[in-house]
Amino acid sequence: MNVKPSYIDLEQRIKDLEEQLGIQKEYIARSHSTSPLKKSNTNNARNTLIEEKEKLLSKIRQTQKMEAIGSLASGIAHDFNNILAAILGYAEMAMADIPDSHPAGQCIEEVLMAGRRARELVKQILTFSRQNDEFQIPIRITSLTKEALKLLRASLPSTIEIRANTASDCGTIHADPTQIHQVLMNLCTNAAQAMEDTGGVLEIHMENVDYDEEIHIGLKAIPPGSYVMLTVKDSGPGIEPCHINHIFEPYFTTKDANKGSGMGLAVVQGIIERHQAHITVERPMDGGTSFILFFPRIDEQELMDSRDTVSLPTGIEKILVVDDEETIAEMVGFVLNQLGYKVVKETDSIEALEFFSSEPDCFDLVITDQTMPKLTGSQITKEMLAIRPDLPVIITTGYGSRIDHEHAIDAGAKDFILKPFERWELAQIVRKTLDTS
Repeated sequence: MNVKPSYIDLEQRIKDLEEQLGIQKEYIARSHSTSPLKKSNTNNARNTLIEEKEKLLSKIRQTQKMEAIGSLASGIAHDFNNILAAILGYAEMAMADIPDSHPAGQCIEEVLMAGRRARELVKQILTFSRQNDEFQIPIRITSLTKEALKLLRASLPSTIEIRANTASDCGTIHADPTQIHQVLMNLCTNAAQAMEDTGGVLEIHMENVDYDEEIHIGLKAIPPGSYVMLTVKDSGPGIEPCHINHIFEPYFTTKDANKGSGMGLAVVQGIIERHQAHITVERPMDGGTSFILFFPRIDEQELMDSRDTVSLPTGIEKILVVDDEETIAEMVGFVLNQLGYKVVKETDSIEALEFFSSEPDCFDLVITDQTMPKLTGSQITKEMLAIRPDLPVIITTGYGSRIDHEHAIDAGAKDFILKPFERWELAQIVRKTLDTS
């Protein structure tokens, strides 16, 4: 679902309106002797057209503002992801080097948790700016809901009570964790804003449901199937009946100008539709508003995060690491050394290419950053492959809009990994690339 109208569409509508206004103006000029009633009707029609034009111009300004925010957000992602890569990498290495009973272990674990939350936050920002790819995996939405509520609790006034009723046996869904987290935060924030003046109760309810036939809930017909049903309910004043059919429309909002863009629920609906899920809204008998989401339930019980459940693969091969950020190059090299690999680190792409050219058969794998001065990761990959066509290369980046997995493969790389990555992710992708080359 494209929730952002194109400039061409908006400008064409404005052009059409201006033509209609021109016709109306000529009609009024020719009709100076027309009856007062006809003149009044003509003026009313003209005023309506002018108002519609102003609304369209406002939408264009809002779209431009949001695109500017998106560009800024994606622009800082590269540097921020490099910083996070160093934080997560060195924290993981410190954790691996201390005994389980060491008191610093809990502190380092908190650093890791904060770093992972920051990484997910960057993904949410990139989702907003439409610069990232979706990555859907089997997850239990219960854990995501608990994490979202934990983050939300700190920002809500004490006058709003959170009640969570999440069944422990809720099934698994196939979803992008970052985008589902975004949906939860958006709906819960909207619910809290509806109660900010009077206080109230924010309720989160989750359960497995099975429907043998189509059912109608609120505005939506839910097809037969097995679902994880998530309900976000507030005890606020509720949505006016005249608004309820429009709340998922882009730019529609009943909030003040400084409190909402009218895009939140449109984005939520777009995410839900891309997950082949369903969302509806209703006004409960006891007041407030309920948003009800239905995610198709799957049988897989695969854990969302396997970093603690698998042993890290190791090796003895020789790897060339190229990254203009010395901190990142050192961290990646240290992790690979711990895993048994022999590592050569270079922070200058030209010098790395020259070194490789002098001994092209010396390395079993090259790991290169994408965004570097002089030569990009794609360029250095092509240059190295021209010298040694069978060379396996992994491209990394902290800026997903510049290159993704598909573009990395097109450049000749064997795989691609987005910063910040964790030790277990690096270990697995390195071993897989070496084993399949």
